[in-house]
Amino acid sequence: MTADARPAAPALTERQEARRRRILHASAQLASRGGFEAVQMREVAEAAGVALGTLYRYFPSKIHLLVATMQDQLQHLHTTLRKRPPAGDDAAQRVAETLMRAFRALQREPHLADAMVRALTFADRSVSPEVDTVSRLTTAIILDAMGLEHPTPEQLSAVRVIEHTWHSALITWLSGRASIAQVKIDIETVCRLIDLTAEPDRG
Repeated sequence: MTADARPAAPALTERQEARRRRILHASAQLASRGGFEAVQMREVAEAAGVALGTLYRYFPSKIHLLVATMQDQLQHLHTTLRKRPPAGDDAAQRVAETLMRAFRALQREPHLADAMVRALTFADRSVSPEVDTVSRLTTAIILDAMGLEHPTPEQLSAVRVIEHTWHSALITWLSGRASIAQVKIDIETVCRLIDLTAEPDRG
């Protein structure tokens, strides 16, 4: 069955949601301490206080778990950004500021960042729904910074290129092939695409 053909997952009960949150917290804690290799399903289950079989019902694999952990981290970031939005003068500046704030948050937890990015890189089709959710959240964060509710196809295309560049910049920084200063330059450069796709003033 393809990801598109899957039935929608039933809503979690309050108890199930609390259990899921414990699992995600345990995953993030283990990844923060030891990176991708430290996230072993048995250790996650023990840290979260759930049976191993229960963990697998929530997350069929370590990759599913770590991509869901990235989704959870992005949701926290999105909430924070809505409470304290970027203050740039134009859309390109606001998006660049937003992505650099996200980057600095990941910079504070490099092992966790590396684990989540590696999981996204390794994800196959079985993880498509979770990867798509991460992509939608990233898009929503960028569109919020742009101040757009109804982007044009050209603007959405620019957002996708910005997302690709941000993801690539994360990988090159994590592998030691780019400095933070270079990441900032790359992000600010790609965000100028926003100006190229701005709708003309019809006033």
